[in-house]
Amino acid sequence: MINKVKVEPAKKVLTYDLSGKENGFLIELFKDGEKTIAYLTCATPGAFKGYHLHRVRAARYVCIKGKMKIILYVNGKREEHILSANNPTRLYIPKNVPTGLENIGSEDAWLINFPEPAYDPNLKGEQVDFTQEELDSGEYLKKL
Repeated sequence: MINKVKVEPAKKVLTYDLSGKENGFLIELFKDGEKTIAYLTCATPGAFKGYHLHRVRAARYVCIKGKMKIILYVNGKREEHILSANNPTRLYIPKNVPTGLENIGSEDAWLINFPEPAYDPNLKGEQVDFTQEELDSGEYLKKL
């Protein structure tokens, strides 16, 4: 092998909705030791992933295939953003913002995230999950 060329495995994890149905996958793209610098989330057509927030990390999303609706809850108000491979844009989401991802297209949607700081698997309790009911009622604010 050519000097300094390196081949590394890229971890891929299948994802499932609340009913246990497969709804896509997540693959680690770039690592720095144990930390993940960039990853790709795939959602199948019609799939929803979320709701959750990160206590430590901000998200930086770019959609490179398909069309995704990013649903945020900011100060108790719902806010939606459409990301599409046909109209590439970047979306920055600060930490502590409940987020859901929905594939609103007819093909798999691929969303790249460059979290800030990088994802650290050793941080326990960094991700907080929510139900739609908690978000609609404002109960999620008690978890912050």
